Amino acid sequence: MDTLAEAGATRTTCPYCGVGCGVLATARGDGTVRIEGDPEHPANLGRLCSKGSALAETLIPDRRLLHPEIGGRRATWDAALDHVAARLAETVAAHGPDSVALYASGQFLTEDYYLANKLVKGFLGTANIDTNSRLCMASTVAGHKRGLGSDTVPGTYEDLEEADLLVLVGSNLAWCHPVLFQRVQAARARRPAMRLVVIDPRETASAREADLHLPIRADADTALFLGALAAMEAAGTIDRAYAEAHTQGLDEALLAARPFADIERLRHATGLEREPLARFLDLYARTGKTVTVFSQGVNQSAAGTDKVSAILNCHLASGRIGRPGAGPFSVTGQPNAMGGREVGGLANQLAAHMEIGDPAHRDLVRRFWRAPALAQRPGLKAVDLFRAVADGRVRAIWIMGTNPVDSLPEADAAAEALRRCPFVVVSDIVRDTDTMPFAHVALPAAAWGEKDGTVTNSERRISRQRAFLPLPGEARPDWWQLREVARRMGFAEAFDHPDAAAIFREHAALSAFENDGTRDFDIGALATLDDAGYAALAPTRWPAPAGGAPTTRFFADGRFYTPDGRARLHAVRAAAAPALTPERPFVLNTGRIRDQWHTMTRTGRSARLSAHLAEPFCEIHPIDAARLGIADADLVELSTDHGGAVLRALVTERVREGTLFAPMHWTGQFSGAARINALVPAHTDPISGQPASKAAPASLRRVQAAWYGFAVSRAEPEGRGCLYWAKVRAPGGWRLELAGTEAPPEPHALLGLDPAADVLDYTDRGGQRRLAAFDGRGALVGALWLAPEPVAVSRAFAVSLLDGPRFEPDARTRVLAGRPGADRPDPGALVCSCFGVGANDIRRAAAGGCASVAAVGQSLRAGTNCGSCRSEIQGLIDAERRVLQHR
Repeated sequence: MDTLAEAGATRTTCPYCGVGCGVLATARGDGTVRIEGDPEHPANLGRLCSKGSALAETLIPDRRLLHPEIGGRRATWDAALDHVAARLAETVAAHGPDSVALYASGQFLTEDYYLANKLVKGFLGTANIDTNSRLCMASTVAGHKRGLGSDTVPGTYEDLEEADLLVLVGSNLAWCHPVLFQRVQAARARRPAMRLVVIDPRETASAREADLHLPIRADADTALFLGALAAMEAAGTIDRAYAEAHTQGLDEALLAARPFADIERLRHATGLEREPLARFLDLYARTGKTVTVFSQGVNQSAAGTDKVSAILNCHLASGRIGRPGAGPFSVTGQPNAMGGREVGGLANQLAAHMEIGDPAHRDLVRRFWRAPALAQRPGLKAVDLFRAVADGRVRAIWIMGTNPVDSLPEADAAAEALRRCPFVVVSDIVRDTDTMPFAHVALPAAAWGEKDGTVTNSERRISRQRAFLPLPGEARPDWWQLREVARRMGFAEAFDHPDAAAIFREHAALSAFENDGTRDFDIGALATLDDAGYAALAPTRWPAPAGGAPTTRFFADGRFYTPDGRARLHAVRAAAAPALTPERPFVLNTGRIRDQWHTMTRTGRSARLSAHLAEPFCEIHPIDAARLGIADADLVELSTDHGGAVLRALVTERVREGTLFAPMHWTGQFSGAARINALVPAHTDPISGQPASKAAPASLRRVQAAWYGFAVSRAEPEGRGCLYWAKVRAPGGWRLELAGTEAPPEPHALLGLDPAADVLDYTDRGGQRRLAAFDGRGALVGALWLAPEPVAVSRAFAVSLLDGPRFEPDARTRVLAGRPGADRPDPGALVCSCFGVGANDIRRAAAGGCASVAAVGQSLRAGTNCGSCRSEIQGLIDAERRVLQHR
């Protein structure tokens, strides 16, 4: 373990997005942990976002899976591992290697990923190992391979800062990669001539900070970049000398693009207004130092690979690649999506960026691993894999570090597939995911802070995750579980790794094996690290070949990893608009919110992170809302051909008319009917296999509830059985929103109240019921407000009472009011998670003279850490200014 002796801190890496921020973690004697950004890590230079800053709050040991279980009953590790190994071996013997599968995670460490792929592809003899990275990055992988010859991110984070024009396509960088966005914003402050363009159907936090926002219609990105390529040709900025020397396919790509030189045709295809469209085309065609950053809005499409190719075409045709401040740049969603790609984590890959379809690569890996049963063909990609589970082709599946019952498209079908599967193993850190009930064997995994290994960020930088906490109970690292099963299946000689360092050395050695510069991924210089060197490994960007000079950017020499060394431009076609019908007239877009991560397994345990957006919601344009009779905060039913959800309406002009947005984080653990991926069709890109998560035809209607409620409780409340419920952590307990059409639930059962609690219960003539319960010391243990309409209670005030002082008997009626008195200003809805600043706090500061985000930051500290709330702060300042002007 690498520690900072002077501070007792451990240098590690954040487990969330692909920025790969360095973290200093200090475990204290009282069991708490101090978290700080590592000022020496080149990815973040000391900054952390709201999620990273709250990491210590997610280490709560409640609901941990601490012991192996077979059939829901505690078992020893030997019994569980013997059982897993025997069932896998029996299944292979009876039904062949392709009857077993492993479904992994971009939150694996590289060492976990490596052993998983070695076991499944090398020794079980099947390529049926895929990962949830298929849901976020597979189209980038496919686009890179067919354009560049390899899955290579050409540039670095510094390129984003050095660009004269930065274009974000399908990337809400301000919320999804906040620290990287702050680096961009700092660069803009240093160089005011730098321009930021955001291409996104929604007016995101990133869009509000941009010089130009293009609210493109769903799936029109390919058409836009066909238009951009045509604009380059018209402006004379195609670099024909570069293209002729280093690429193939330019003429065919230009032929496909020329129809979109007609701006009216392009405007119709993209849904954009003429003036901003023309402005973008001119900027993009004429700015030499351009970086195009793309993420899930590009990848999560049935035409995702073509979108990536359309972007690559523009950079290859103009030679804007491999140069400082110029190039295409994919930002990954998960902390180790890149590491997974390095070890062949997808079903159509081999380790070390090799191809399972290439006989020479198969022979190389087979010889290195000494694996006579190496898989001979690609395996099943995620969506097809779970279809195979459903129809019985896959009869045993091991799920590690992911929650497919919530994260896969058509998630209800994934749940049904697991219900039918004869043998399901789930390795996880907690026992309450929606996937865990389907496990025949449950294995307790090590969590962040307990496990040791490496991850690779979006700029190809390998960093260490180091343990600073002991393993709780009988939890074990994922690589250890894989090693032990492999040994029991008769593969002990190939799986004799004593620790993560030994696995990493093997991984690095394979990257260099018979490479000689023919493959992009080469970290041979790290293959000889001893244990001390591995423990002290500093952040290192690949490639790092043994004896070779380090390379900052790829392709500066114009050499690509194709057979002839030339990049390939592809003549792609614009995708059709989503097929809407009178029954499904809306386009449903799904995505992330600022303070939650994936399916909330970790972030859902932080009260601070749960306060910003505490309910599942659906964004709807005001014109659509008025037409459907929907008001802000109403309940709405959102439905597709695959499922439905009941959500809180958020009426906003951030979305285009005819489109809806709903976040994908809520699960059955936190809500009654908000598993959004159950609504998403399992429609995939034909090349990458990545699902289309952002363009589902949908319908929407207002839901009329008979009553609405809000509750706070020290005990976890139980909302099941209501038409709508959503609960999240709060300081000192929980908060719960609920509504129903039947009679309201009994308060004692809802709040888990002790029969001996002192209860105040009041119902007025308007049907509003208010209840507060106190323990023997006078502390609030729960409160409930019910009304025929959405409850007008200050949520921030009510939540604060759980962690507040004891109430004397004559003061307890104040709780029923649900609002603070004049002596205690209501902070309002949380805006800045880092410093706990609410919307009302910011409004008061603006009314008091704070006329800028910087001034609010100086007064309240809001927006001065990760900065992901700055656009919200600016919106509140602008709104307050309008109010003051009309007084």
